[in-house]
Parts: sequence; structure tokens; C-alpha cells
Amino acid sequence: MSKYSRVLLAVDLTEDCRHVAEHASILSELYQAQLHIVHVIEPQSLAYGDEIPMDLSSLHEAIYDQAESYLRELSSDFHISKDRQHLAFGRIESEIHRIAAENKIDVIVVGSHGRHGLAILFGSTLNGVLQKATCDVLAVRVGEDS
Repeated sequence: MSKYSRVLLAVDLTEDCRHVAEHASILSELYQAQLHIVHVIEPQSLAYGDEIPMDLSSLHEAIYDQAESYLRELSSDFHISKDRQHLAFGRIESEIHRIAAENKIDVIVVGSHGRHGLAILFGSTLNGVLQKATCDVLAVRVGEDS
């Protein structure tokens, strides 16, 4: 059995992330591992393309402030220290992989909405994390199917 010494909880800051956080917390307690948390804000220009003809910097700042506040609250609830809280801008999968590599993460814990068929193949964050992960990935089922 693998020994996990660093667990990375990847959250989208929806209601479901508490369920995922509970699993990551249990895993970190079981292995007496460091628990890290990451939330990635995908810039609107990446989500919608460069077709948006306006300055989105104030929107990004508001999104960042709200995400930072919620991430701090969630981290406090699960006793995750400030130095293990990561908030990033960029492509979600790429930033999760970057933070995992920088912090020598052994397992990434992420929520899965249990999509089926073609939805699994196209656009799934979980699929993107799985494809290039250099460590284990634990998918916690969330949503109506959980």
C-alpha cells in the first residue's frame, strides 16, 4: 500500500466541495499527511475565448476576492494552514498539476459528477486531471448520483 504524505484537495467552491473535502480530510488523517487545498479560477478569456470586447480585470478581481474568502473559510473548517492554501488563475488541469508538482503531492482528491457516455470524453475537469497526473487521483462522487 502506498504511503501518502501530501494530499491535494482540488475544489470548485460549490456546495459539493465540502463532501469532497471530508474525504480528503479523512485520507490525510488516515495517513497523517499534509492536506493542501487548491482552487483554480479560469480567466473568462479562456472560458469564452478572446471574443469578449471589454476589460475583464475588475470582474477577475471580484471573482478572486470572493474565491479567496470562501477558500479561507473552507480551509479553516478543515484545519488547512495558510501555507497550504493555493488559489491560482489559469487552465484548471494545468494549474492543479503545477501545484501538485511544486508541493510533491502524492494524491489529488477531486469531485466527479459521474457523467456518462460522451460527457466523460469532452470537457471533464476530472478527465483532464487524470490524463496528465503524475500521482494518484481519487475521484469522489458528487451531485445527484452520489
